[in-house]
Parts: sequence; C-alpha cells; structure tokens
Amino acid sequence: MTSLRTPVEALSVGHPTYSQTFPCEPSTAELGRELVRDVLEVWHLDGLADRAALIVTELIANASRHTPCPEIRLTVGRPSATRLRVGVADREPSRLPILSQAADDDESGRGLLLVDAVADRWGYDLHGSGRRPWGKEVWAELRTEDGK
Repeated sequence: MTSLRTPVEALSVGHPTYSQTFPCEPSTAELGRELVRDVLEVWHLDGLADRAALIVTELIANASRHTPCPEIRLTVGRPSATRLRVGVADREPSRLPILSQAADDDESGRGLLLVDAVADRWGYDLHGSGRRPWGKEVWAELRTEDGK
C-alpha cells in the first residue's frame, strides 16, 4: 500500500481523487481528518486543511449517527483546478441530509450548519440507477486559491 506520507508531486492534469473505506463509527473521524490533511499536503493545499478536516469530521459524524451502515467511503477530490471536494458515501439513500436549526440548549444538530458555514457549497448525490438508488454521497466543496 502506498503511503500518503511519501513525497509525491501532484499532477497538474486530470481530476485526481483519493478514496478509502472506513467503518461507519464516530472514531473514524480521526482517520478521515488524517487522510484529508495528507492529501492536501500532497496537493500543496495545506491552507484548506483546517476547513476540510472540520467538514469531514461533521460528515462522518452524521453518517455514523444517522445511518445503520457498517461502512462509509471517504473521498477527497479535485473536480476542477479551482475546487476541492470532500465526500462521505453510505448505503442509506433514504436518509438524506437536512439543514436544520438546533435550539440553544440542544447538544447536537449543528453539524450541517458548520459545514454550510465553512464550505463554499455542499449537497448530496444519490448513487444507482432508476428509482432504487443503492446509496448517497454527502459532499462539500472549497475553492482553491489561484487554481492551485
């Protein structure tokens, strides 16, 4: 297995994506943050690391809290030269993310509010064909500086 800690020059062409499957549990957030930080270091996008790590933490927390799936797939990609996309896919297409307001005394319910506040845009995509999707990916995007 290739380590992301090995110095690699980021390619300037194409749309690179890293992805990895993890257990769908809250402790996965630490592994997700590490993967995101390692990928952004390889791509020389360290300035986005804190925001991307916060986003991935919240997306993993939501998947582990709101779906019964045993696994999730974390992706970190560059859909274009000016965008970074972090996503978490699960096999529970019927449980869609909802941006809601938490009451002042609520102990949870602010995850997507945080994602909405730090991401340039976010959403979800259903996976599969027809009326029976097999899963969904909740994603958030950040703009990169100067198309780096």
